Amino acid sequence: MTTTEEPTRSEDAQTRPPRFERPPWPPAGPRRLLRDLGGAYAANGLIGLIFSATGPVAVILAAGSAGGLSPGQMASWIFGVFFLNGILTVLASWLYRQPLAFFWTIPGTIIVGGSLTHLSWPEVLGAFLVTGLLILALGLTGRVRQVMAMLPMPIVMAMVAGVFLKFGTDLVHAVGTDAAVAVPMVVAFVLLASRAALGRWMPPILGALLVGATAVAVTGRFHPTGAGTPWIAAPMFQAPQFTWQAITELVVPLAITVIVVQNGQGAAVLTSAGHKPPMNVGTVLCGIWSLATAAVGAVSTCLTGPTNALLVASGQRTRQYTAAVVCGLLAVVVGLFAPLFVQLMLATPAAFVATLGGLAMLRALQGSFVAAFGSRYTLGALVTFLVTVSNVQFLNIGAAFWGLIAGLLVSRVMEPGDFRKG
Repeated sequence: MTTTEEPTRSEDAQTRPPRFERPPWPPAGPRRLLRDLGGAYAANGLIGLIFSATGPVAVILAAGSAGGLSPGQMASWIFGVFFLNGILTVLASWLYRQPLAFFWTIPGTIIVGGSLTHLSWPEVLGAFLVTGLLILALGLTGRVRQVMAMLPMPIVMAMVAGVFLKFGTDLVHAVGTDAAVAVPMVVAFVLLASRAALGRWMPPILGALLVGATAVAVTGRFHPTGAGTPWIAAPMFQAPQFTWQAITELVVPLAITVIVVQNGQGAAVLTSAGHKPPMNVGTVLCGIWSLATAAVGAVSTCLTGPTNALLVASGQRTRQYTAAVVCGLLAVVVGLFAPLFVQLMLATPAAFVATLGGLAMLRALQGSFVAAFGSRYTLGALVTFLVTVSNVQFLNIGAAFWGLIAGLLVSRVMEPGDFRKG
């Protein structure tokens, strides 16, 4: 009779993957980096940056304008999400030799825009800092994947759909109220998006931006203000204010959009392209960088999905990290000129920003609906969506939080089979 010895604790520890993913060693030197870089990868990096600097920036400006932020505060926000996250993108992509583009949570930005109607900016900054600490603490546990699995994705995506819906309705409203600017942008976007050859030559959102800028110029609607505004960024270090209302309303939804929605999407994109993104280390980095960006008034950092998808669109897998390095370096440049960028965007009519933001969010809104109502937890997802779009407040806490709570409770009671399926 033979017996099988159980592995010792030390042997078991050796076979388990490390809690925090280690980068390959030694790091790529300058010669290897230049050898791996090529025209296709530089182009992908540029396209990724152009995407991030067009529609998603319009989302920031729309949220900031709705919340009454000054141009200086919005410029500081854009400095944080580009300059600081650009540095992180370069360092992480270089060390791990895979594309790891870190930018900011777009659904989180929209949630913040709604909260700014009744919260002060210092209160929101305090919530940003607490969110960064929560993300960091979860990352340090090394159990990010388990935390992500606790929330059913359809219910989370229903909250995202509810948050994104306003951008779709604002797009329709812009077409109806300012057709001279909005309609040409929509036509250009549809033509470029529906023709693959044209779309490869000109990204649809960039085409919409150029056509919209032309329409604004032709109609004489470009009215720059603040001629004395400096072009180079001067980040505003602002004192936070910690209140239970802001912390309760914003921290959990913001952390969910970073860890579950954005990081989960980014990880899925990179994994499908053959990469192994370091999720635990990435979460820790998101927490640390969220603390840094909060200091200059910027929303939380995340591993972005759409930009990383553009970075891995072509080329050899082992060389795609150079596209992310290029994207990060260009983001640093955009961050340095954030005041000029904000001044140019705010000089355009409101319909330009609304149309650009709506077109940029169109696919994301479609994807969130499909993910929310395409399989299980559909009743809970519906309740989450309805509560979120209702903009209801209870105990001075916003609708996104209550949407999640209501959806989870309804699904747990009325869809128990979906939970048993795992």
